[in-house]
Amino acid sequence: MAQHGHSLEEDLQTMLHTAAGRRQSLRWLLAGAASLPMLGCGGSSDSAASTTGTGTTGTTTTGTTSTGTTAPGTTSTGSGSTTASGSCTVIPEETGGPYPADGTNSNGSGVVNVLAQSGVVRSDIRASFGGMSGTAAGVPLTIKLHIVNANNSCAAADGFAVYLWHCDRDGNYSLYSSGVTNQNYLRGVQEADGNGDITFTTIFPGCYAGRMPHVHFEVYPTLARASSAANRIKTSQFAFPADVCNQVYATAGYSASVRNLAQISFATDNIFSDGYTLQLATVTGNATDGYVATLTVAVVA
Repeated sequence: MAQHGHSLEEDLQTMLHTAAGRRQSLRWLLAGAASLPMLGCGGSSDSAASTTGTGTTGTTTTGTTSTGTTAPGTTSTGSGSTTASGSCTVIPEETGGPYPADGTNSNGSGVVNVLAQSGVVRSDIRASFGGMSGTAAGVPLTIKLHIVNANNSCAAADGFAVYLWHCDRDGNYSLYSSGVTNQNYLRGVQEADGNGDITFTTIFPGCYAGRMPHVHFEVYPTLARASSAANRIKTSQFAFPADVCNQVYATAGYSASVRNLAQISFATDNIFSDGYTLQLATVTGNATDGYVATLTVAVVA
């Protein structure tokens, strides 16, 4: 795979140039050297990521908390999380990374903000929009997020909105990475329905050097307020079970991800090394028909 200008070292350098990035980087440093990424045995995970595979008929996680709930008095293993009302645990706050395209940074040509562009509110995020053309190829993935309000007894957060983005199967981020700066695919905004549910149609992201495969997202109190990053109430990331990633990366187009996944694990990932129970999606499906990833996201609003 060609260099995409976003190895972990380069990501850290990029984030150190922003206030939010500096704060996140300091958190990693204070957490100790064990939380910093290093080359490790590939694709392994702790007991929270154990899965049961069913070959081509589907894979589901076991031993995980996909609902974001905990027993009263317990705390999350994820970083920056808090427990509200003793009934559900808020998903950890994480960095948005160097490629948010939400108006908080530049891509070499100036500040880039897809939130202000017509067409960004959409469920299917595989194609570029707003005058850009091109569609991201890869194994089909449906992402289903259930948003709940920890300040309202974990009731469904209907009317909330989510901006979601991730890399393509080559590990490239649209609008930033070499070769795809003229694309804005794999980015979109959706409003939660009356049950607090949001669905995105996309492709399974690749694994680039230094990070476990992941998806970024920001939560907003309303769709109208999702036009400005200043209004976000939560920024976080979620991951996929390692065995599902291995299944996907055995298919055509993901060859570079096989090598990259072999050099990283949840224990050495700089975001998930301090806990990821609340950030591990439950995944079903297969590489032929596609996968469905579900995650309950508790926020404070």
